[in-house]
Amino acid sequence: MTNNNRPVTGKNHFTDDTNWQITNAELMESGHMACPGCGASLSMRHVLKILGSETIVVMPACCWAIIAGGQPTTALSIPLLHTPFAVAAAAASGVRQALTAQKREHVQILTWAGDGGTFDIGLQGISGAAERHEDMIYICYDNEAYMNTGIQQSSATPHGAWTTTTPGGKDFKYGKKDILAIIKAHNPGYLASATIAYPDDFYAKIEKAKAAHGFRFIHLLAACPSGWKIDSQNALEVTRLAVESGVFPLVEMNDKGVIEKTYEPENPISVKEYLATQGRFKKITAEETEIWQNEIS
Repeated sequence: MTNNNRPVTGKNHFTDDTNWQITNAELMESGHMACPGCGASLSMRHVLKILGSETIVVMPACCWAIIAGGQPTTALSIPLLHTPFAVAAAAASGVRQALTAQKREHVQILTWAGDGGTFDIGLQGISGAAERHEDMIYICYDNEAYMNTGIQQSSATPHGAWTTTTPGGKDFKYGKKDILAIIKAHNPGYLASATIAYPDDFYAKIEKAKAAHGFRFIHLLAACPSGWKIDSQNALEVTRLAVESGVFPLVEMNDKGVIEKTYEPENPISVKEYLATQGRFKKITAEETEIWQNEIS
């Protein structure tokens, strides 16, 4: 991989002067089953640092259903409800109703799902929960394919990417679904994209989601070394390059319902430089790369 120590500079709406309300407790224990370099496991650890112990996690089938450990064991020291693939948002709605009946509205509900369970299989339940303004935080950790079941393409897989079901690269006619636009149409209580590779931005958005009410949604980019064909030690750097190239912009919906950037790279890199860091884009052509660059520009 190139530019492994490339300095990252840019205009960030959030600074490290903020007094983050981070718990000292480790709510994600050692002994989990994540692969080395897994962006989803690192992200979960830091999300729980913000949300704290008064949190219930609802999780469909996904990588994290394995990472957490097989029942009766778990790597999380807070309640975790496993659900079928399609029903995480609906199950979380039921958990919220139960907490309300118990007058425990202060407890946070974190629905944690991958891109397959969000962009595809679970979308109808998400739409229903968002339309009802169910009081939950829904975080999609997006590693851009069905990584748990063998690296099959999802509608979050970017065009040109290799998967086991797109061995020649995903057809350029079918790009990545704009999940933020879909959720925005439901008028959510909070909406943003984030990645743990930019911790100030990440912490600020988790804090804001925690303080808000109603249906709150965060689209979280999480590198998968196995599926992206990168070295595990480079997972965070590759994620940073996704942001620096404009492939994955860091954004937030403001009070007027407008999605705006929360980070602007000072020296953006090309899409070509980002794609070159990953083996999954090995078969992408120069023409396709140029099309992608023009889409961003």
